[in-house]
Amino acid sequence: MLTASRTRANLAAGFPARFHFRVELWSIGGLFGFSHLERSIEYDVLVHFIALERVYQVVLAEKERPPFSLGKFARVEDAERAVARPTRVPITAPAGKRFMYYQVTLEASNIQISDLDDLNRWLNGELRPAMSGNRNPGTALTRGLKSIIARLLGGSSIEYKTTSPTFRVP
Repeated sequence: MLTASRTRANLAAGFPARFHFRVELWSIGGLFGFSHLERSIEYDVLVHFIALERVYQVVLAEKERPPFSLGKFARVEDAERAVARPTRVPITAPAGKRFMYYQVTLEASNIQISDLDDLNRWLNGELRPAMSGNRNPGTALTRGLKSIIARLLGGSSIEYKTTSPTFRVP
């Protein structure tokens, strides 16, 4: 995804690529046979090109933890491999439950102004603003204009979703 020409151009211009992952554990057969969300976890992987160093930095950001650098890479292909590494998430199915399945959603986007602001704060030494949801005050109009400009510059978003086979934990 990072090697696409538009994404590469946006990275070179200083805009990060964001990969938002959501992993959910669902049970089947609750009230009226509908699925029920048991547990979920979300995390982001951000890729930012650092022009002065001519490297791509890959950062893992989880809500309850400080951001964690997965490394700096000279080639975009190596940064893409870092994003694609398998990640173990702390969601386990409880024993004796009904039939269950996992659902994973990936939203891949570039040029998200809030991500750029959060990443810049983190790179400047602030650990918590990106995770706490506390952002510098700004008007809705300003953020709206930034979003429109980002889309005009070629920002895009695509969502992928997959579901595991159904299973039962003894």
